[in-house]
Amino acid sequence: MQATHSAGKKVLLLRPRGFCAGVVRAIDIVKIALDLYGAPIYVRKEIVHNRHVVDELRAQGAIFVNELHEVPAGARVIFSAHGVSPAVRQSARERNLSVIDATCPLVTKVHLEAVRFAQHGYTILLIGHKDHEEIEGTFGEAPANTILIESEEDAERVAVPDPEKVCYLTQTTLSLDETRGIVEILERRFPKIAGPRSQDICYATQNRQTAVKAVAPLCELLLVVGSQNSSNSKRLVEVCQRAGVPSYLIDDRRFLRDEWLEGVRTVAVTAGASAPEHLVQELIDGLREQGFTLVEEVDIVEEDVRFSLPAEVQVPVARLAGPASQPPASA
Repeated sequence: MQATHSAGKKVLLLRPRGFCAGVVRAIDIVKIALDLYGAPIYVRKEIVHNRHVVDELRAQGAIFVNELHEVPAGARVIFSAHGVSPAVRQSARERNLSVIDATCPLVTKVHLEAVRFAQHGYTILLIGHKDHEEIEGTFGEAPANTILIESEEDAERVAVPDPEKVCYLTQTTLSLDETRGIVEILERRFPKIAGPRSQDICYATQNRQTAVKAVAPLCELLLVVGSQNSSNSKRLVEVCQRAGVPSYLIDDRRFLRDEWLEGVRTVAVTAGASAPEHLVQELIDGLREQGFTLVEEVDIVEEDVRFSLPAEVQVPVARLAGPASQPPASA
């Protein structure tokens, strides 16, 4: 990977960026459900953590609620990509709701790991951020067996009933480097600790962080397109900042600030896994207006992951009015 030398100011546009397979699947589920069943379709929490996506789906007839008691009994509800706890599923049954589950399959994998470890009597050290919906769902699978670990300090302090029967799991959208530090502490303190059969941090999170690390030495600024409540987007900013390069998370081009660009000749641009590609292109247009006329795509990893849809929205393509969503820009 070589950056082209030029007298002009340059944008390095990272690939992969933007929508991951779990996000594409979740958005498709809402759009197809609206097409099949008609509005309103209720969605518990934001389907993915991006304000623009949520606003677009709301305009098409989706109604976003925080909890199931806001959904009329007997109505149809979609669970977000971040997953839900067994208590939420039970509440849906009690309210006789028709459920379509848009949980990312990689999040479901972590849930199943939690259930398996709990059934074997393990204490689960769950690495993640307390207020994130994914952690709430995973924690709810085995609350009596689970202890949340948010930092290396937590890892140093945590006490478990039986050091011979302890395991760790992680939120799928964490920083690889930070998580590695926490796991190393846990492995030192609990030599017999078990881990997931394969790493919990998802492929898209890993790939986008790898791309940021690769381009950091080539740029003076990184802009990440994504919403402020997007965990994987925040981690991209942190990864770049740890490499010594200023980085900012912005919802769209309106949040671009002129002072960030002062003295900058090369700016890198990427997007979190729930950010639409059109927002990236609009930001590029804004940078062109600031003199960054040379745009170079930097390919780091090829992505070709796709997830199947749940049975409730598996229909012949001919029944759809049009494509359910734009394909991910990184495909």
